[in-house]
Amino acid sequence: MVERIVAWVGAICTLAILSVLYRENRIYRFFEHIFIGVAMGYGVFITWRDVLQVDWWNPLVQEGKWYWIFAPLIASLYYTVYSKKYAWLSRLIISTMFGLAAGMAFQGFAAQIGPQISKSFKPLFGPGLTPFQAFNNFVFMFTLTCVLVYFFFSFRHEHKIVRGAASWGRWLLMIAFGATFGSTVMARFSLFIDRMQFLLRDWLQIMR
Repeated sequence: MVERIVAWVGAICTLAILSVLYRENRIYRFFEHIFIGVAMGYGVFITWRDVLQVDWWNPLVQEGKWYWIFAPLIASLYYTVYSKKYAWLSRLIISTMFGLAAGMAFQGFAAQIGPQISKSFKPLFGPGLTPFQAFNNFVFMFTLTCVLVYFFFSFRHEHKIVRGAASWGRWLLMIAFGATFGSTVMARFSLFIDRMQFLLRDWLQIMR
């Protein structure tokens, strides 16, 4: 009985959301707000369970790290932005967090992009390199060079070789963007197929 109730609730929610394919309507808007509210509540719960409880509450209460009590007090400085008199306090915490975030972003960029740059230089010939690997490396290096030339704006692309490489780079970028867009569309279709399987198999039970 519980499984049938869950199936009916899921089917009603699914059909309500899919009703937007016909046109914008109040039923779709109502269920959209429900989903947003549920997602927000779930996000708050996950934030407490996986972050605040583990990294703040447990050290404060169970491990006796009393200085963690200052964390919410410092975080409350964000709300002084609503006060004209004490808005300067919010700038202190915002500038501090921006600096920390910028440092972490730079560190993550260096750790992620640095190895990618070094691995972009692929060998075109050498011992143990099969013809297919050599051809694959050539295509990779050709694509990388043409795309870099396309984004190199320090001088005009007047030379024939530079203009041709930039043109190839533009076309190769369009191919990559098209492949990415196609992958996104296929991902959306997979979600739609999953919903149709749920309606036909779990709700109507006409497909096994």
